[in-house]
Amino acid sequence: MPKRLILHLLKLIMLLPAFVPALAFATHQRAAEITFRHLAGLTYEITLISYTFTPSPANAYRDYLLINWGDGTSNEIPRVVQTNLPDDITYNKYIGTHDFPGSSNYIISCEDPNRNGGILNIPNSINTPLYIYSVLTISPFIGGYDNSPVLLMPPVDNGCVNQVFYHNPGAYDADGDSLSYKLVPCRGALGQLIPGYTYPQASTSLTLNAITGDLTWDSPEQQGEYNIAILIEEWRNGQKIGSILRDMQIIIVACNNKPPVIDSVFDTCVEAGKILRFPVRAYDPDSNNVTLTGTGGPLVLPESPATLEPNPATGYGHTQALFRWNTICNHIQNRPYQVFFKAKDDARPVSLVAIKSANIRVIGPAPENLATSTSGNTIALQWDPYSCPNASGFHIYRKADSTGYIPGYCQTGVPGYLGYSRIDAITDGTRTSYLDDNRGSGLRRGLKYCYMVVAVFPDGAESYASREACAELKKDVPVITHASINTTGTNDGAVYVAWSKPTELDTIQIPGPYKYLIARSRSDAPDQFVIIDSLSNLNDTVFNNLQLNTKQFAYLYRIDLYNITPGNRFLVGSSLVASTMYLSAYATDKMVKLTWTNDIPWTNHSFTIYRQDPGSAGFDSVGSSSVPAFNDKGLVNGLNYCYRVKSIGNYSAAGFIDPIINYSQETCAIPVDNVPPCPPLLSIFTICSEKANILSWIKPTDSCPHDIAKFYIYYSQTLGIPVLTDSVSNPHDTSYNHYPTGTVAGCYGVAAVDSVGNVSDTSNIICVDYIACPQYALPNIFTPNNDGTNDFFIPFPGYTSVSEVSMSIYDRWGRLVFETKNPDIQWDGTDKTTRQPCSDGTYFYVCDVYELTLAGKVMRNLHGSVTILR
Repeated sequence: MPKRLILHLLKLIMLLPAFVPALAFATHQRAAEITFRHLAGLTYEITLISYTFTPSPANAYRDYLLINWGDGTSNEIPRVVQTNLPDDITYNKYIGTHDFPGSSNYIISCEDPNRNGGILNIPNSINTPLYIYSVLTISPFIGGYDNSPVLLMPPVDNGCVNQVFYHNPGAYDADGDSLSYKLVPCRGALGQLIPGYTYPQASTSLTLNAITGDLTWDSPEQQGEYNIAILIEEWRNGQKIGSILRDMQIIIVACNNKPPVIDSVFDTCVEAGKILRFPVRAYDPDSNNVTLTGTGGPLVLPESPATLEPNPATGYGHTQALFRWNTICNHIQNRPYQVFFKAKDDARPVSLVAIKSANIRVIGPAPENLATSTSGNTIALQWDPYSCPNASGFHIYRKADSTGYIPGYCQTGVPGYLGYSRIDAITDGTRTSYLDDNRGSGLRRGLKYCYMVVAVFPDGAESYASREACAELKKDVPVITHASINTTGTNDGAVYVAWSKPTELDTIQIPGPYKYLIARSRSDAPDQFVIIDSLSNLNDTVFNNLQLNTKQFAYLYRIDLYNITPGNRFLVGSSLVASTMYLSAYATDKMVKLTWTNDIPWTNHSFTIYRQDPGSAGFDSVGSSSVPAFNDKGLVNGLNYCYRVKSIGNYSAAGFIDPIINYSQETCAIPVDNVPPCPPLLSIFTICSEKANILSWIKPTDSCPHDIAKFYIYYSQTLGIPVLTDSVSNPHDTSYNHYPTGTVAGCYGVAAVDSVGNVSDTSNIICVDYIACPQYALPNIFTPNNDGTNDFFIPFPGYTSVSEVSMSIYDRWGRLVFETKNPDIQWDGTDKTTRQPCSDGTYFYVCDVYELTLAGKVMRNLHGSVTILR
């Protein structure tokens, strides 16, 4: 009989009812997974790998498997490899191609009926199919086509009771996509979760490392067969683009063997173009023969792959091998490569394994021979042609001073802690130059500009940073160093202005004589500069500007240098603008908050704060700050405090006065208690018998002002913002009894008030509805016999929020015998018309109850019966 015909017969058998006994040859599937590879356009090659039980007759008849492509179509793909491995394991490879219709997410799946019976964590496993799938994303928005990871570590290892079991799929993604791992339940018929499936029991734990893929089962408690599933997910640019489900079987037996041990291997980095070497050693605690193998991305690369020499390495009791990788530029990627080492002993009844993985990052070399040159207010950068042609561009970093940074062996790019800023990104990997003009605004004289250049690659990987290269602009214009307030006043304020003279003038092109023009603007019109004076001596670099309103305004200065050769007068250049510090003070409770402007071309790195206390003749230092702000605490409310700030800074270039010291104007403030207490924390307890809500609250914490004089009580009978209703005048009293009118429903809040009237924010709002107390309800019997007990038809006690009722009571013929609007009803069993006692029996009532709730007055209808019994 042809195998294809036998295969079709097997499919028919799959359709038989579940009570038909499973055939012996349908008990062989141990593990399987599906991977895919892009060929061209919308055509993909799909590979299904399975590991089966060699003695099973089904192996001979599984030359084809049915694949569901996820686009509404399916077909069979052929087996192209069948290899028998040790321990009764057969390796099977099926390959097929498929043209997908367009952009979408496709679930490529296979359902195989041939799980074996007796799997401990899958009930009725012999009748439970094995279902595997992979998710393929075809989309123009994921940055190219996707190739799934391949799983390089076969799932063929056994374990022992009370011994740790290890596994790793050994996933390698040729696209460089990030991978993550999840332990998930196995799937059965139609891809559904298997009813009753459980994860294998462990004496300690069963874990899967989401980053490395290391599965650790510590430790199996019972011998037998188990199945688990590992979901490997692909991520690109933070977006999940695909996944693979590996379903595998683990056979646990009883044995005294201990697994081998691999000496620690560590994550590392290597510069592309250099050789990475390290030894890998393994030993067996039981002195069994041990075999060491390696796999992973570096060993399967098409260009210059790594080697493990030898691979495998075998020895009695111990063995070792040398990992060697001659890296090249094409190996550079943002994501590290994973390499896996596996040690396996030859003990009986089963061999045990140990697995260790290491991450290896291949980093682009640093751009070489970075150099700088200056021209005017720009700096040009130059570097050698980059040694890796696959670079996509460069990032340019700048800092106003040097750091002496040298990258660590795994440190790419420019670390943020250095204080460098990325000023540009070049999208041409062949560029060797860059002109820094500060995006058109020009660089500053007086600063030492330092640069580093980093190569970048298409997947976002960064190279090592270049060595620093620094430069200073020529000092061919004035550079302001001081704009300091000497005197504070409305009309008699004075500012000290000083600058450093130009020392690198081109006297051939600019022969002189020279003149300084001093330009000034005020902070209320900062762009309206006017010339206020001039100086004709190049060495005259100080100017005292008098009769200013330094109390209300800051002043901005600029020094222009002119060449005034007769017949050849022109502007040589101007300094950058420097402003005086303007100090602002905000008074609050026992504190003054100080802030000041800091608009200058040099760098201020610290500030000293001076204070003049009430009645004092001078200023004393009260603190320092590295930022333009300071809070002066512990003051006395109502007293006048005056302040002045000294700035301390410098230019990073050489040849300037250092430190540069300037002063702000003087300003004063009077601390005032304008800080309210913190809001209390409210809780409420309702006493239904008293129709009262008992408010209690916790005072603000120790971090809040302690000055509390009273509390405000806020209340609203309905949902909404509570309004001020009452107050508690004793600051030590933290409770309040509220007796709302007609209902317990209402919303409450509390606020604390200090001695000067500052009111805190309202506490948490708590709303109590009418259902906090028993609802209005009626009995079904009463005995109007004048014995003083149960003589009236009245509601059950405890209700609180009924404003009125509309009660009508009828006899069994429908005649009205009683009506009232009194919520307490108080019917004594007398007929309203005859005024005679009603006869014993059952009467029927209809009652509309109007209850006061948080939503307002709400009507609720009650109807039922009541029995008179005398």
